[in-house]
Amino acid sequence: MLVLVVDDDAIVRRIHSMFFKKHGFETMAVENGQEAVNLYRSGTRFHLVLMDMEMPVMDGPKATRELRAMGVNSMIVGITSCDKDEERQAFLEAGLDNCYNKPLTTNVVVSLVQDLANKNQ
Repeated sequence: MLVLVVDDDAIVRRIHSMFFKKHGFETMAVENGQEAVNLYRSGTRFHLVLMDMEMPVMDGPKATRELRAMGVNSMIVGITSCDKDEERQAFLEAGLDNCYNKPLTTNVVVSLVQDLANKNQ
């Protein structure tokens, strides 16, 4: 299975990629939402997209809305350091399957791995 990590922070991209590689996933990482949208437009498909909320060029909510409008049905999980409920809610309403604080914990990664396994049975 393939995971796309979308985050403008190189350290967060590396940490999240390592978590999923440890569970046997292939990962790709990009720096902003526009790059994620471009990958899908080029035909690349992912089982899971970890989408940061605040990024330059194209933020997570806008990228998520665009991906959903393109018919993308991959699991898209928001990752944010934002603690404002109304901003998190707006991010969820953009089309996320779920939203977590960053960086992800081992328990959250294990839960996502299980969700993906169940979804792809």
